[in-house]
Amino acid sequence: MSDTLKIVIPMAGYGTRLRPHTWSRPKQLMSLAGKTVLEHVLDQFKSLPDDLDVEFIFIVGYLGDKVEAFMKKNYPNLKVRYIVQSEMRGQSHAIYLAKDYLKGPMLMVFADTLIETNLSILGTDQTEAIAWVKPVPDPRRFGVTEIGADGLVKRLIEKPKEMHNNLAVVGFYYFKRSEDLIAAIETQMEQDVHLKGEFFLADAVNIMLQRGTQMRTQRVDIWLDAGTPEAVLETNHYLLENGRGNTAEASQHPGVTLVRPSFIHPEADVQNSVIGPYTSIGAGCVVKDTIIVESILEDGAQVSNVILENSLIGQNAAVNGCPNSLNVGDNSTVNFDGRCR
Repeated sequence: MSDTLKIVIPMAGYGTRLRPHTWSRPKQLMSLAGKTVLEHVLDQFKSLPDDLDVEFIFIVGYLGDKVEAFMKKNYPNLKVRYIVQSEMRGQSHAIYLAKDYLKGPMLMVFADTLIETNLSILGTDQTEAIAWVKPVPDPRRFGVTEIGADGLVKRLIEKPKEMHNNLAVVGFYYFKRSEDLIAAIETQMEQDVHLKGEFFLADAVNIMLQRGTQMRTQRVDIWLDAGTPEAVLETNHYLLENGRGNTAEASQHPGVTLVRPSFIHPEADVQNSVIGPYTSIGAGCVVKDTIIVESILEDGAQVSNVILENSLIGQNAAVNGCPNSLNVGDNSTVNFDGRCR
């Protein structure tokens, strides 16, 4: 692959399913097992060939300035271009905004989806397009691929009524010629192929397939989501269970019982507490006289005299007293002040 690989990541949505956290920061900057969602997304590209020239194109919107500030601080050496999507008109529209910079190979990746895959294949693969997929027991909730007799993708089907097409698309695509995708999106818009005012990528891909683009599938075993509070906690659970914790270092806190697997940032202050399993505690957190299970505390959270389970506690939030399952946004205070029953 001689051309620069463009990695397009749309992330302009409001993240409404993750409020109250996304009132103050984009969901890509929420924490999972000691890293932000965005860091985990970027980790997916570590298996790309070392000699490959890569440029990221982030399609940002609400609070996009925070993404840019985060990248400049933590990834100053990555080549990143920022495109603003001011109207939420769908995935195809987001990609089309970057048309002036798309030529040659590209990856399109959803910013709240994490998969485990080996991208070293892109150094030699001659396929015109690839859709990463995962077999699912009930495909009726997903977009799926219909495979032809030649083993290639015939079309993408959104929420099929039948069960036999069970290869769900996971929001990870490769196009050898991004110009072909842009041309298909132009046709999609000219024909006004949309749903509830949004132009979906699957419709543009189907136009490409009708025009003869050869697309194959690449199966993945692991497909994680970070789009809802429940999904964030489930993904945190998986990541900790699969080596993303730091239980050995975290267990050095005196007076703290640590249940594996968990993550405690070295700059957190944890005293007289039981932490875990499947709990992540961020930098600058203060935790005292507390039991926390299956939860995430974002940087700077302060928690005391409480039992927390299946909870998300935002940055610089404070929680005191009473057993609970809580979803508390940034800079908020929850104080039960002895009113437990």
